Amino acid sequence: MKGRSLGSASVRTQLAGPATTRVFKVDDKPVVADDRHDENLRWGLLVKKHVLILGAGFGGLELATRLSESHGDTLRVTLLDRNDSFLFGFSKLDVMLGRQSSGDVRLYYRDITKDGVEFRQETVTAIDPATRRVTTDSRSYEADFLVVALGADYDLAATPGLLEGGFEYYTLAGAERMCEALDVFDGGKVLLSVLGQPFKCPPAPFEAAFLLHEHFTLRGVRDSVQMTMTFPMQRPVPVTAAVSQLFRDGLADRGIEERPEQLVTSIDPATGEARLATGETLPYDLFIGVPVHRAPDPIPASGLAVNGWVPVDQSNLRTQYPGVYAIGDVCTGPRTVPKAGIFSEAAARVVAEDIAATISGGRPPAPFEGAGTCYAEFGGGQVSKVEINFLAGDAPAARAYAPTLAYAAEKSEFAATRRGRWFGR
Repeated sequence: MKGRSLGSASVRTQLAGPATTRVFKVDDKPVVADDRHDENLRWGLLVKKHVLILGAGFGGLELATRLSESHGDTLRVTLLDRNDSFLFGFSKLDVMLGRQSSGDVRLYYRDITKDGVEFRQETVTAIDPATRRVTTDSRSYEADFLVVALGADYDLAATPGLLEGGFEYYTLAGAERMCEALDVFDGGKVLLSVLGQPFKCPPAPFEAAFLLHEHFTLRGVRDSVQMTMTFPMQRPVPVTAAVSQLFRDGLADRGIEERPEQLVTSIDPATGEARLATGETLPYDLFIGVPVHRAPDPIPASGLAVNGWVPVDQSNLRTQYPGVYAIGDVCTGPRTVPKAGIFSEAAARVVAEDIAATISGGRPPAPFEGAGTCYAEFGGGQVSKVEINFLAGDAPAARAYAPTLAYAAEKSEFAATRRGRWFGR
């Protein structure tokens, strides 16, 4: 028997039939391996399993944080994102209204200091889910577990005229541009339209309408502004009748015309007209669109997508490929779960536990329920709250709470908790 010391680890080697067995002591704990698994050994230490997370939004950040907290000594996590910073989706409303600048709302990934987690700013260019190999604009990666959390991109070109003569606030640049437009808008017809489904954060278009009403009121021009909303759904935020009614009442109370099941397919900036799928036209002086959403570019060519999005087993977020998961806006399933950060974060918790169970041979986690709490601004500093669960029962269950200042404080705490948890701020 031979032995040698390697820092904090020691190793004994003995011959055992056709394989050479190595018994390691790492931090005084015995670990056994043999030469048939040398790919798992480096200098007498077991190589950590590699978890590669594509996308550092709600889901990617929460997953990286949970894996670091629970398995930072046994897993190696690489977190990729094409951007240098994260921002809460609702902060773009603040930028749109001039309440905060783009610099105020950015949380930089360079501030991530989690054990076992390395962030790299790179753009994913190709994904091979069968081999769990990912190529970026800088290098290639191979992973033991691959988690696709790339979110959804916006296809502004899908609505002719939007790029040339419309506005949107779903991107940070769009929110900044819209802020400039609002500064010089003194009256006329405002048309706010949801341009396709699915889209991120179902309450967001209605929040924007409520806050624009308040903005025009504070500027003293609300009487000169006619506000209309169009959307392809039967009703606002169609989760339950009670939730929809909360938003429907908000529109009516503010004199905002509601036109459900009407889809704008194009706009003509020269004439100031929006064309509906029915062929009807609506006049506007200021057009604001929630853009058509699509999966990011690497997804369609990867073989992961079906009908544009990545299907998963909704109980554990696994795709059809072993060791490959999809969470958040990029994924879909037999039952609808909206594209929103709270559900991506909840999915990350399940995936973290499922990865741990796969490695240890332990029990699988409780199924993903598509549950969370959603906050929506109604103006006047007041925020509503909706507690919702999409998958636990036969139909979505939700409880809606009328807007109050107390829920505004809860929303602020929601953001502060995640800033501290993910970025240490």
